[in-house]
Amino acid sequence: MVGTNARGAAEWLVSVAPDPDAARREWEHHPHGVTLLPAGRLWDVLILTGALGRPTLGVLTRLVERPGPVLTDLGGRVGYFVPPGTAARWVGTGVRTAGSGTWIVVPHPGRVAGGAGWLVPPDGTGGLTDPAVLELAMHEAAAHLAGQRGRDRGV
Repeated sequence: MVGTNARGAAEWLVSVAPDPDAARREWEHHPHGVTLLPAGRLWDVLILTGALGRPTLGVLTRLVERPGPVLTDLGGRVGYFVPPGTAARWVGTGVRTAGSGTWIVVPHPGRVAGGAGWLVPPDGTGGLTDPAVLELAMHEAAAHLAGQRGRDRGV
């Protein structure tokens, strides 16, 4: 994994777990290579549909050198790791949030896991996506998608 310290990233992720050793064991023994981790301590997660989430990532990677961690799942949803507290303050529609009191399925950053995967794995530094920049990227991606739909309908 270029540009990623998988071991440091794994340690950063499990540091939020009530029992980090149990989380590590779960990564090793779960049939899909995932564990549940609580959001709201070091990070929150903003979850977008794949239809908006992937284009947003395309815009975001043009705006910043490296966004924070970004997850995806079999349903195509895309989860952006943002600073803790963001979920409680988020007012945009169409975005699910995972903050304090919620748990998310997290694959090991150094392995491919069934059902969940990293579009941008954590790099071990604790870097997160700035929610204001993410919102800007979402708006740009949504505007582009709306323009495409308009062109498809001959508008």
